[in-house]
Amino acid sequence: MSSSAPVIALGTPDSLRASFKRASQPKGRQAEDAARAEVRALLGSPAAGHPAALLIQHLHSLNDHWGGLHTAHLAALAAEMNLPMAQVYEVASFYHHFDVVYEGEQPAALTVRVCEGLSCEMAGARALLAQLPALLGPDVRVIAAPCIGRCEQAPAALVGQVAVPHASPEAVLNTLVAEGQQPAGRIGAARGECEIIDYDAYRAGGGYSLAAAVVHGEEDAEEILRTMEASGLRGLGGAGFPAGRKWRIVREQPAPRYMAVNIDEGEPGTFKDRHYLESDPHRFLEGMLVAAQVAGTEAIYLYLRDEYHDCRVMLERELAKLQANPPCPLPRIELRRGAGAYICGEESAMIESIEGKRGEPRMRPPYIAQTGLFGRPTLEHNLETLHWVRDIVERGPDWFGSHGRRGRKGLRSFSVSGRVARPGVKLAPAGISVRELIDEYCGGMIDGHELYAYLPGGASGGILPESLADLPLDFDTLQPHGCFIGSAAVIVLSQHDRARDAALNMMRFFAHESCGQCTPCRAGTAKAALLMEAPRWDHETLEDINQVMADASICGLGQAAPNPVRCVQQYFPHEVA
Repeated sequence: MSSSAPVIALGTPDSLRASFKRASQPKGRQAEDAARAEVRALLGSPAAGHPAALLIQHLHSLNDHWGGLHTAHLAALAAEMNLPMAQVYEVASFYHHFDVVYEGEQPAALTVRVCEGLSCEMAGARALLAQLPALLGPDVRVIAAPCIGRCEQAPAALVGQVAVPHASPEAVLNTLVAEGQQPAGRIGAARGECEIIDYDAYRAGGGYSLAAAVVHGEEDAEEILRTMEASGLRGLGGAGFPAGRKWRIVREQPAPRYMAVNIDEGEPGTFKDRHYLESDPHRFLEGMLVAAQVAGTEAIYLYLRDEYHDCRVMLERELAKLQANPPCPLPRIELRRGAGAYICGEESAMIESIEGKRGEPRMRPPYIAQTGLFGRPTLEHNLETLHWVRDIVERGPDWFGSHGRRGRKGLRSFSVSGRVARPGVKLAPAGISVRELIDEYCGGMIDGHELYAYLPGGASGGILPESLADLPLDFDTLQPHGCFIGSAAVIVLSQHDRARDAALNMMRFFAHESCGQCTPCRAGTAKAALLMEAPRWDHETLEDINQVMADASICGLGQAAPNPVRCVQQYFPHEVA
């Protein structure tokens, strides 16, 4: 060392020691003792701690109890679950039905959601949204909501968690006044809904005999598997993958295996799963148990959309009856509550949500049949697919395939809404045309309305003109025309509507519901919606956006978002010229 080198003093000045002390303290917002005590009183304090997979369910408990998610409670929940505050916040802020309340703010006393889906928009939802704030007063928050699965009751609204069918300002106000006087979770005839076949009635009618026979080895699992494959039953949630083949794929994977039942039907125009859940819930539960036994799954997770509050209360009750008096040994069954995110209808996003995370789709491969829930092989099914299992096994594969028109096989549950006289779920043969569906099952069009266009598969399925109303409605029949049947959500338009308005409604929905994970979908849907507001469309730019979304989006939301746009350009060019 040269003599000119600086001298380094030993020891640390007091100011640096204080700085080091501050740096060693925990960063970020710390949980307050009072908030932790409140959270612990609400959720309990199990010796094994709170599994991270229950984060969304715990957020629901906090949100329901305090009317919102206060930041102090979020910090306390993070501490109780031993999770980073950032993780808790990013999940809480992802889902529409969680209301994060910052310091100095107060949550709304009550939230009224008015559906702005296409069927509700055609039935007057915009006028309802404009009228309600002044009528209900400043303490009630009125917001537009994406499709709430009650398209046949358009316009529909939710007062808190209470559904209001055929909503008018007076009906919403009356529901608001009565809400505190009515038992929560009511299902029944007060709103004209079907009385369910409960557990005792279902058992008395021979229900669960098949499930018990399969579990006890009285029915051969391989034979049931062959029956399912021969029936031609395909997944009825939208993708249409053969059900029997899916069972076999999962069955061949190493144990442990899980099962996830997707009851998050958020596709605008779709409400068939709610229809079956509100009328015959144990038929799908028995099909679920048969599928679980044949595929060898050890636990079942039911994922139910949050808008179906009455169904959730009913399902909790009926599951309790099933578990209290089981017809056979049961796998572990857990009911998980969604939180308002259309993207969670996509199977891998649903699995992320069941695991307590943001509902962001996974890249594939691997497919969830190989690596699904908690990293294990997973059998995923839509509710209606499982609804048909008992009938197919008991009646034989030829029974299901004996239905159909124009060479198609099977039955389809069409959710029909829009300008028809009798909207609702219509069980009809596969291959029926929309013209036949309207005339034979829906009582024709509403007086003064003529068929102009229709959406054969909800928001994602495209839009077709009246001139193509004789096409068979089934899997693989509509693709040559730029459409697909998806979940069989048929929305009917008349000469009083415009296809371009329907396409804009759909694109705004996609922009609102994009999870934001991939740029093509996040930016593409928002930009496309903006361009579609113009009187004359910029077709070249729209097609550039459409191509990027279709080619580069991670999941079906972005990949299918261009369908309504392209259909308008092809079949209704006069509306956007």
